[in-house]
Amino acid sequence: MGPALAERKRMKLTIVGTGYVGLVTGACLAEVGNEVLCLDVDASKVADLRAGIMPIHEPGLEALVSRNQQAGRLRFTTDVDEAVAYATLQMIAVGTPPGENGAADLQHVVAAARQIGRRMADYKIIVDKSTVPVGTADKVGEAIAEELAGRGVQLPYAVVSNPEFLKEGAAVEDFMRPDRIVVGSDDERATQWLRALYQPFQRSHERLVLMDVRSAELTKYAANAMLATRISFMNEMANLAEALQADIEQVRRGIGADPRIGYQFLYPGVGYGGSCFPKDVRALRRTAEAHGVQLRVLEAVEAANDAQKHKLVIKLVQRLGASLRGRCIALWGLAFKPDTDDMREAPSLTVIDGLLDRGARVSAYDPTASKAARKLLGERIHYAASPMAALEGADALLIATEWKEFRSPDFDAIKRTLKRPLIIDGRNLYDPAYLRELGFVYDAIGR
Repeated sequence: MGPALAERKRMKLTIVGTGYVGLVTGACLAEVGNEVLCLDVDASKVADLRAGIMPIHEPGLEALVSRNQQAGRLRFTTDVDEAVAYATLQMIAVGTPPGENGAADLQHVVAAARQIGRRMADYKIIVDKSTVPVGTADKVGEAIAEELAGRGVQLPYAVVSNPEFLKEGAAVEDFMRPDRIVVGSDDERATQWLRALYQPFQRSHERLVLMDVRSAELTKYAANAMLATRISFMNEMANLAEALQADIEQVRRGIGADPRIGYQFLYPGVGYGGSCFPKDVRALRRTAEAHGVQLRVLEAVEAANDAQKHKLVIKLVQRLGASLRGRCIALWGLAFKPDTDDMREAPSLTVIDGLLDRGARVSAYDPTASKAARKLLGERIHYAASPMAALEGADALLIATEWKEFRSPDFDAIKRTLKRPLIIDGRNLYDPAYLRELGFVYDAIGR
């Protein structure tokens, strides 16, 4: 069975991959007393992590990594032999980027499984932490079986699905205080090990949701698809509210008061982005198509989201005309959401492309994502050092990310700095009546 109760707070585990999921998971599991070894093939990344240099911006993560490294509970390595021999629990947290057809690319997951199969000398529990399509655990198990057969040995192992439900910008908090811990396991011995691993996170009440492996794999995709659906639905309602001269903020409060609906993910804006929702919605659709099932709702969710990313530029063109040649446009926010530097599929990228295609110059400010944006955009735009610096010489201000520092700006200074008092707010940060009283032309989403 699993480890004894007395050992539950000092388990050892290997995490394969030090990306967003792997690094947060490793640091948080070390924080509750486990001994964690994180494996990555990128030697420079491992060297940076050992030196306390974080590859991502995530509130609280740097201090967590530093504290647990100093305590000796968290280590980083490029040595595959060491990593496989280190622990019974082998957690795979490598990337699953979308392939050309939108399906999740599992080459890194399967490669990690093969590395384990080539080296394992005793019982191993392989935990799929990466977001993977239904049936991946079978592929992982087959890869390990092939490697063992190639070595001519027979060893016991189990493959478990343990998807993450971490919000970028609040990942450490989400991990340390989870609303649920989903474990998909068809092996009782492995189930007991996972129970032991997550015991420290269940002191107040049971959070473990046990199910079969395939259901756990689908649960992750279904959750993200549902949240993406809520976002696209509210964006569609916001567009309708504009046409009907209604206020989507009042509508949001009215429907959110229904406990069957609630308030979360009902904020309209310029579309969702990031590493999860776009990729996972596409991957779920590809999985469904491969099994002869059409997900019509998710087709509409994707189409609505793609269209919504153009909303800010459409509104600007309505104010300034189709050609923006000679115009300078200020953009507040580059990351796809606040408290992260993640630029993957950020709506700001669509906004910037639309502005540049129409001849505008773009002056952008973001508290953390300018470095990541520069890797994608180069010097096609200007990266301002502060929100006010981005406004200098600008004909309008566009807001693409709801950073806290944008919530209560100096509107008098904004009005003095802009060539014209035009704000197009893609995150509905301000009160329209108040802004108009101050003399701004203020255009938001659905208001």
